[in-house]
Amino acid sequence: MALLNSYDLPIGWDAPDFKLPNTEGNVISPNNFQEKKGLLVVFTCNHCPYAKASWPLVIDLFHKFSKDVGFLAVNPNDAITHPEDSYEIMKEKKIEWNIPFDYLHDASQEIAKAYKAQCTPDLYLLKNTDGAWKLFYHGRINDNWQDPTAVQEKNLEDVLADLVGDKEPPKDQKPSMGCSIKWKK
Repeated sequence: MALLNSYDLPIGWDAPDFKLPNTEGNVISPNNFQEKKGLLVVFTCNHCPYAKASWPLVIDLFHKFSKDVGFLAVNPNDAITHPEDSYEIMKEKKIEWNIPFDYLHDASQEIAKAYKAQCTPDLYLLKNTDGAWKLFYHGRINDNWQDPTAVQEKNLEDVLADLVGDKEPPKDQKPSMGCSIKWKK
């Protein structure tokens, strides 16, 4: 397991559009969320310990912010080298973990590459700017992925509140960290 940090991207970066299948077989796009102020896109997976620890946190934030912010999880990992990240297992995890938002499969890995995703989880909070998705936050969920009871900084929760409250994005954005994305050879 290679530990990586998320790639540094500028605030206001134009997020690429995409169309990916969810676990129910429907094609989902950021355009499905045009009525929202923002969209959280999380590149994640089923097996990585960092990703596993992030699922309940992101699900909790969905329940707090889904009125104003759309949520999408995207699994880009190579299922040949990591079968636990296969589309079939994604379907099982969607049910087992009670994931209340779309879990998308990036089988070609083209979307992860377009987003310059590096690790799982790699989080992109996008602001809806007149129908265009602009990067508002690209960083960590909090300051203690291993122990939720020891968290001092709730970075993602705070920035979601900032976006919903029409505030400016934070200037200091600490990178997310996690397992490397399992790229196809």
